Amino acid sequence: MLSLAECQALPKVELHVHIEGSIRPETVLRLAKKNDIGLPASTVAGLREWYRFTDFPHFVEVYTLLSQCIQEPEDIEFIVTEFMAGQAEQNILYTEATFTAGTIFQHAAIPIDEQIDALRRGITHGRRDHGVDLGIIMDFVRQDLPEDSVTIAEHAVDAHGKGVVALGLSGIEGVGPAEDHRAAFNYAMAHGLPIVPHAGETQGADSIWEALELTECKRIGHGIRCLEDDALVNELIEKQVVLEVCPSSNICLNVVPSWEEHPLAKLRDRGLRVTLNSDDPPMFNTTLSEEYHRASKTWGWNADVLKSLVLNAAKATLQTDDERTALLARLV
Repeated sequence: MLSLAECQALPKVELHVHIEGSIRPETVLRLAKKNDIGLPASTVAGLREWYRFTDFPHFVEVYTLLSQCIQEPEDIEFIVTEFMAGQAEQNILYTEATFTAGTIFQHAAIPIDEQIDALRRGITHGRRDHGVDLGIIMDFVRQDLPEDSVTIAEHAVDAHGKGVVALGLSGIEGVGPAEDHRAAFNYAMAHGLPIVPHAGETQGADSIWEALELTECKRIGHGIRCLEDDALVNELIEKQVVLEVCPSSNICLNVVPSWEEHPLAKLRDRGLRVTLNSDDPPMFNTTLSEEYHRASKTWGWNADVLKSLVLNAAKATLQTDDERTALLARLV
């Protein structure tokens, strides 16, 4: 078993983490004061306690308030730079993080192109100041209107290779059918933009099959319920689809009851390409380093196993071939 300190020191890559869901309580206080947003607590300790996951409605409440604290492009620039600082503290060399521009637009009416420019500025500062890199997955949520998801897809295509690496789909499975967004997916695919959908988290194998059919994706956010369908497992293995697994998130959202009963080890044993991720770390009281430590502790995984998970993630990034080769060279 590796200690938390050893997992912290391990060079890592993360594929599934939400920028808004990673905002620290200290930053929320700063942004709320700047933008005159009311908070349920006035101290970092109080906010940290309020952050702590209790149930899904509370999770949505926290996430909504975090998004409301972002009122200007400069706020986006700041949280991205701070996010990269936090990744650097954990020795996470490269991250592909999700950003939900449509939600920010609903709360603050910041035009999408201005949001993307702010993301780019934040990435530039993060690279310069912290020596790590970041690619953005521009996502929309399932319950968005189809015309709104097409708008996000158009902006993501325009910014592809200029900070944006993919189009994403998030939100509660079953609330809004992925099929509603076929036009957005088709637009992205027609322009060579990869798609990374959340699927197989709170819904079963059918959700993953739908994602594969609609998006021709090479990565699935979560995807752990593929084990309910052997044919799907074989399909994912044959197509080398990578699963972005987030154990603490799954446990908090009652997808699985505990680390001991989490299917990560079974997924790996079946030959699926799995990666380890933190999703919304402060909300789920975790970090990527802690996810690695808990996995090592739960299944007795040694450094070689943990490094294999890192390499799975590095090989699945949506960087250019040259960028990916350079990243892999830093990991081996």
